[in-house]
Amino acid sequence: MKAIIFAGGSGIRLWPLSRRKSPKQFEKIIGNKSTLQLAVERLVPDFKYSDIYISTNLIYSEIVKKQLPEIPEANFLFEPEKKDVAPAIALAMGILSKISPEEPVAILWSDHLVKQVSLFKKILKIAGNEVKKNPNKIVFIANKPRFPSTNLGYIHIGQQIKKEEDINVYEFEGLKYKPDETTAKQFFQSKKYGWNLGYFVTSANFIYKYFERLAPNIYNNTESILKNYGKENFQSFLKQTYGLVESINFDNAILENLDKKDAFVIFEDIGWSDVGSWEALKEALQSTTEENVINGKVFVDNVTDSLIYNYDEKKIIVAVDLDDHIIINTQDAILITKKSSMGKVKKIVESFPGTKHENLI
Repeated sequence: MKAIIFAGGSGIRLWPLSRRKSPKQFEKIIGNKSTLQLAVERLVPDFKYSDIYISTNLIYSEIVKKQLPEIPEANFLFEPEKKDVAPAIALAMGILSKISPEEPVAILWSDHLVKQVSLFKKILKIAGNEVKKNPNKIVFIANKPRFPSTNLGYIHIGQQIKKEEDINVYEFEGLKYKPDETTAKQFFQSKKYGWNLGYFVTSANFIYKYFERLAPNIYNNTESILKNYGKENFQSFLKQTYGLVESINFDNAILENLDKKDAFVIFEDIGWSDVGSWEALKEALQSTTEENVINGKVFVDNVTDSLIYNYDEKKIIVAVDLDDHIIINTQDAILITKKSSMGKVKKIVESFPGTKHENLI
């Protein structure tokens, strides 16, 4: 079984730590390792390093190689430019379809937290066994929602098909991308919808054929690139050709149009969190809402429900009489905001290009 970890996001919502030159997945947000390193660590020793692939942007080639020296050089797939997830998955599946077309492959992401690692590994094994038996299937991994999030997609859970090693496998009834607040509450209360983590196990051939059927422009462009795979001019041809297709999300291009009969769902609580924003990181790490999440040299007095990260060892943050705050201190920027105002922060950072603050993104 193989695994591909996608690590090409930019992560504005974790500003000022996450920057274009070093996005969130390469930074030490949890402990002393990046979330990319933790994503790889969760797989071994069940997966050999030679079976783990990393897909990211070419501009991050040095940093990923430095952080993951155990991964073979050939297993780094570098996109020459950012084109959203669908073209990146098409390229990865196209390459793997040449290497091991029907072998199970797990699609994973680099900027997540998984607390129940043993359960996660068990699920991957069971999903892999399902795909071994039928390479023309996709097995989604859905997490039981902790609250009615409007920032995540949802998977509709159907009837139970089987139970294997205490893990339930269900029919797939469809996907819903980022519902509104009312719909999210209905999903949460129904207990028939799981958070869509973007995690699934399938075969490279199966997904690549779906591109041929549902996204022919991406498929044909990828095919023209792969004619040169393994040749000396592959990288230069990839650079010239990769950006010729539209930028589209994988869910919109493929998964929302997936035949229900082609998919199963494993629906468990693996302690998953998307740590793509500071408020999401706090929710993932806290035991209670009132608890503070603190990192670095920080002193607090009468502070509740706040996340305070200090990345400057020469300074101390002293916080007094605060509630519901995000405070982040880096070498060249300080963020101080209410948790509920993080959306405004994203818009401010997005306005920096072309201004005197452009060097801060």
